[in-house]
Amino acid sequence: MVYMQFGIIGSGSWATALAKILTDAGHTINWWIRNTATINYIQQRKHNPHYLSSAYFNTALLKPNSNAVEVVKNSDVIIFAIPSAYVEDVLKTLPKNAFEGKKVISAIKGILPGSNQLLNDHLQQNFNFSITDYHTVLGPCHAEEVASEKLSYLTFSGMDEVETKSLAEHFRTEYLNVVVNHDVLGVQYAAVLKNIYALGAGIAHGLEYGDNFLSVYIANSANEMADFLKEVVAEHEIEPVNYAASVYLGDLLVTCYSLYSRNRTFGNMLGKGYSVTSAQLELNMVAEGYNASRCIHKKNEELKSPMPIAETIYNILWEHVPAGEAFKKIEGILF
Repeated sequence: MVYMQFGIIGSGSWATALAKILTDAGHTINWWIRNTATINYIQQRKHNPHYLSSAYFNTALLKPNSNAVEVVKNSDVIIFAIPSAYVEDVLKTLPKNAFEGKKVISAIKGILPGSNQLLNDHLQQNFNFSITDYHTVLGPCHAEEVASEKLSYLTFSGMDEVETKSLAEHFRTEYLNVVVNHDVLGVQYAAVLKNIYALGAGIAHGLEYGDNFLSVYIANSANEMADFLKEVVAEHEIEPVNYAASVYLGDLLVTCYSLYSRNRTFGNMLGKGYSVTSAQLELNMVAEGYNASRCIHKKNEELKSPMPIAETIYNILWEHVPAGEAFKKIEGILF
């Protein structure tokens, strides 16, 4: 296996899980952590005080740094694992040649809201970064289960499957299996959409719909997502894939059902009558489905794929349509 120096941008739960995976696999990592107090704590106490505190690190394998420029400069492969809403602020601190000769792996499950772009499009436009050097790492994989070393699967996607497989092997551990595909655009949109649908699943639970309704809701969401993804790959002339695979249907299922899902939790609060603002304050973490619903709404103004479920969630979040009223309409379109 070719030696690579990995850098991680972010220190939330998913970034911490990826740091655990790579260090458990024996890799030294450069780790961008914005807060120097958190850096000091991790170095002294060997775990992240704010996220996945049960995951302990061999600190000899950690090179934490609050300077993103230095982390990128000192790394061969840069993993972005921060909420999509904050990515553009970090990228603004980097020079235009920051990614020359580098590989990028996106662990972002959202669209950059400022530009309404996927990360690869933003990097190409602002850093002249080629999609051939761009990869993604996506679930289904909850950070909390990584921390407890429960068997999980990650899907790595890239234009060159041989190179993608080589990158993916660096992440393989006793509790982490890796899968590879070529659908680097479709998997990103699937990750965005599953958060929207999971938010809706939470709303349904908060409105006291039962499992029978939820199963029909998720099945219809899977169909809606697949139709949208087919439009995306047709637009970019990418060969279609099996949308029942784990990174598509599997990630949708676990995000809609799991109690670990922050999007489901956020939606559950809305269904129980919380306002968007109060639910955000109560959750105290980013629910990607919130911004994603508006981003997909804008994207679909171009594609015009039938998306009544995603559009209904958008209307609840951004047009202030009452959740109960909106789901009455959803009842009439499910089959």
